[in-house]
Amino acid sequence: MDLSSAKYPLPERPEVQMAPLIDIVFLLLIFFMSSSIFYQLETEINITVPTASESTETKRSPGEIIINIRKDGTVIVNQRTLSHEDLKTMLHRVSELYRGQAVIIRADRQTYHKDVIKVLDICGGANIWNVSFATMKEGSEPTK
Repeated sequence: MDLSSAKYPLPERPEVQMAPLIDIVFLLLIFFMSSSIFYQLETEINITVPTASESTETKRSPGEIIINIRKDGTVIVNQRTLSHEDLKTMLHRVSELYRGQAVIIRADRQTYHKDVIKVLDICGGANIWNVSFATMKEGSEPTK
């Protein structure tokens, strides 16, 4: 059968446009670069976490919330100092949007136990139960 004598024209083959594809790749690259920078900023707060002999290094999951607690009990999330009420409001909003939200508590080794328990209580009140504590392996150099 001769294709030139066909009654209907053949459909055009789809083309892949490169400009939108390149845009998407660059946006993904920028997203991952900025998320790694925010992770570094979050762990550079002047907190010396306690050491543990069974401490293991884990990879941070996207979207984890790091709650830093300084020696004086000050709570810092995303480079912002929050009151306990502000933390409660934020965690309630997050738990409504993301069930099973992970939270890491980074408390200074000299932080009072009552300040850590207060943050844990706020997490429980916001229905966040996926909570872990940041520690360092014994013998490793503490970060300042």
